Amino acid sequence: MLLVFCGVSFSQVETLTDQAKLFMQIAHKIELKANNTQMTYFKKACGVARFAWNWGLAEWDQQFKSGQKPSGMALKKQFNAIKESEFPWTYEVTKYASQQPFLDLQDAWKRFFKKLGGKPRFKKKGKSHDSFYVGGDQIQLDESKRRIKIPNLGWVKMRESLRFDGKINSVVISRTADRWFASIQVEAPILFPKHENQVSVGVDLGVLQLATLSNGVVFQLQG
Repeated sequence: MLLVFCGVSFSQVETLTDQAKLFMQIAHKIELKANNTQMTYFKKACGVARFAWNWGLAEWDQQFKSGQKPSGMALKKQFNAIKESEFPWTYEVTKYASQQPFLDLQDAWKRFFKKLGGKPRFKKKGKSHDSFYVGGDQIQLDESKRRIKIPNLGWVKMRESLRFDGKINSVVISRTADRWFASIQVEAPILFPKHENQVSVGVDLGVLQLATLSNGVVFQLQG
């Protein structure tokens, strides 16, 4: 099991009668027990995501060189306008596989221009990390049977249950060697007892890496 504290939504801190309520974005990475049909779907969805990224990157380069100001959202709309006629096979998997790459590309270019990351590169099959994103609105969990429902595929067994309750914001399906994983990002409430004097617990965000509560509790954040 892998738990990662992804961030603190400190705008949602509420003072209750006997507790302070804090919401955190937590990613729980769980291995999947996928059969051959399911693994074929995963590979196809990864291929769609890789194709959308490469298409968007090529268009971005072309538009930028011609003096235009490309954006991830504009490229996504451009891609959607021709997807049905030119790339109908992308409909065989979740819509997010061909949508999220444009938002990721936008973020990659922002990081590059701020000198926080390298220049976005084309992804090659077998050499890039295989993964695809699914929005929380398309995900269902059956905790009693330890399984997750993937759009256009159905139920896939998980090797363990999600260890906490909360709203599922997104899932990233990824491959490591021949094993497939679901990284489930949840907005989970964390409850802390208040002090006897009823002083609320405040949040101090450190240097990007730490969130420190006024009662001394420290959480490691993912950058």
